[in-house]
Amino acid sequence: MAQSETLIKKSANRRAFLKTGITAAGAATMGAGLLGGGLSAFGQERDGDGDLTQGDIAILRFLNALEQIEADLWIQYAELGGTQDKEVSGVNGGNPLYTGALSILDGDMAQYIHDNTDDEISHAAFLKAYLESKGAEAVDLSRFATIPGSTATGSTGKTRLTNLMQLTVDTSFWSQYRSITNIDFDPSAPFVQAVPSLNIGKHTAIPRTDADTAGSSLSGDNTTSITPHLQAIAFTAGFHFAFIEAGGSSLYPTLAQKVTNLEVLRVLLSIGPSETMHFQTWQDKAGNALPLTDVDNGPGGTGATVTFTTLANAQGETNPESLKGDTLQANLIMPEPTHFLNKKFPPVAIIRPTSTKNGGAVASLQSFVNDGLFIGQKNPEFLRVMFSLAEEADEAQRRF
Repeated sequence: MAQSETLIKKSANRRAFLKTGITAAGAATMGAGLLGGGLSAFGQERDGDGDLTQGDIAILRFLNALEQIEADLWIQYAELGGTQDKEVSGVNGGNPLYTGALSILDGDMAQYIHDNTDDEISHAAFLKAYLESKGAEAVDLSRFATIPGSTATGSTGKTRLTNLMQLTVDTSFWSQYRSITNIDFDPSAPFVQAVPSLNIGKHTAIPRTDADTAGSSLSGDNTTSITPHLQAIAFTAGFHFAFIEAGGSSLYPTLAQKVTNLEVLRVLLSIGPSETMHFQTWQDKAGNALPLTDVDNGPGGTGATVTFTTLANAQGETNPESLKGDTLQANLIMPEPTHFLNKKFPPVAIIRPTSTKNGGAVASLQSFVNDGLFIGQKNPEFLRVMFSLAEEADEAQRRF
């Protein structure tokens, strides 16, 4: 989005402005309660209630907002493809054909989707309650739920915070975790896309209408009774699941390095690993996608072409290890040891990226923008609010 690119270009000047200790004008749009008792210079003074710095609060507020975004997208997946119950999906009956297509990746996909959704809802609710317990203002994004969603069988038809029907999915996370090369050392290092065509054009990860499920049926072999088009939608979702959770796996340890209060540190170190558990599950399941090519040229289609290949047969590890970020073998789901902190140390298995220099709140939000999650957002204030929160979180400085 052009608007987000403009905001990113202004971030350096904004950060300089924030360091002067003056409350940024953009932050004022978030409400007078943003900085509590009028304190400024994130991480420089402590909040008297609960001994949280303003930097701690800024980090928690951004995560509170981001978890609402994640909950919104996962609820859409749960309505259509998750186990149906009152806890998450509202018992709308789901979309049996989409659920069947997802089951090609794994027979337990519906339960996994349900549980991931429940987790993200719990993250958002906890962070809201925790902020309020410290006298800080939580974030409410409900007024920005303006994006039209799916009208396929199983959907509630509500307007949403996120758009799952025009995605451009960066699948380079796949090779990043299979490579000895660490993106923290070289952000421009080459990492091969697991599904190159998903990173081009706009793809739907859910059935938009019942036209997307037309011609499919459930059988003892869904690979033959479900159309390649619906299978492609389900496989797109599988890789999108992993993309979303890979981001959370990196974001929490990155922001944890900026936290001052030990209890807030505990919050981030406790929620973050659950995102990694999600990611590990999804990258394992996405690797089961079957080879096919589909062109989205039906009703409501974007015209995008997607091609899935048999990643089980993709390039494996080499000796010496490839520095080209081109290892793609599906079952290499454990993080490959990589360089960390200093290349003089031996490679170690870690979450990456976690560098505060190249990553953080703004980078995470920008990846969501690039993903197409906010296409169709009707309120221009949304991105201003979100980038304001992100910049404030990145401005946090740990106090000793």
